[in-house]
Amino acid sequence: MASAAARAGRGNEDFVGAVPTAAVLVDGAGGVSGSELVCRHGPAWYARRLGVELLGLLSPDGDRPVPALLAEAIERVTDAHRGTCDLADPRSPWATVAILRVRDGRADYLVLGDSVLVLDRAGAPIVVSDPREVAMARPYRSALDAAAEGSAEYEQVRRDGIAVLRANRNQPGGYWVAKDDPRAAAEAVVGSRPVSELTGAVLLSNGASRIVDRFQLADWPEVLAILASSGPAAIIRRVRQAEARQAVAADDATLAHCTDLAESPSPIPDGR
Repeated sequence: MASAAARAGRGNEDFVGAVPTAAVLVDGAGGVSGSELVCRHGPAWYARRLGVELLGLLSPDGDRPVPALLAEAIERVTDAHRGTCDLADPRSPWATVAILRVRDGRADYLVLGDSVLVLDRAGAPIVVSDPREVAMARPYRSALDAAAEGSAEYEQVRRDGIAVLRANRNQPGGYWVAKDDPRAAAEAVVGSRPVSELTGAVLLSNGASRIVDRFQLADWPEVLAILASSGPAAIIRRVRQAEARQAVAADDATLAHCTDLAESPSPIPDGR
């Protein structure tokens, strides 16, 4: 695993963790101007708390579907601060999520929001993503790229984009993230593959996946090759170099590279 804050002196709003049979990545968001007025905790707290709850629920002998576990984790975090914070306010913290669980010879996966999960196998890897937020934001990102940063046009486009994304967050026809409504978990992209088909997997926050989907420095097979030879920190270094060259604002970047999936321990049978 590797994780790096967007810049020195700024807190990292990503969380990554693993237990022997599962890995979890949570990308916190919502730390916009005025958010401290509605929630005292912030995106880093939300991401860490949600990630820890998920790891606790992903026990090797459990048989509950992964979306049900995410729904329970969202409910637990919501309960932890509903008494002190205005969770209905769109400025309160939220997060995107990627989960991988190995159980009974299968790799179950879930992606909610713009995190990415890649399953490595012979031939082309399987890339699991949730494109809804990215598709909704694309016209505004293009307009921002075309405008001078700090100009009146830039600020207007930025405000319009924020308003549209807030209005469509966790709404039918919009996009879904982990926030205060556990029903969002049912909207995640989910699936399962036999472990025997896979040689590994990688979970990435959108700050790390931009090596492919924004900067186009590599394709996914090349990313997997870099991970195998140099580890996840090498991916973050390349992303940071591209951000600097192209004058793109850095983002928190996090990866978890999972290998030897078939060797994950099985639950101990009763009586042993």
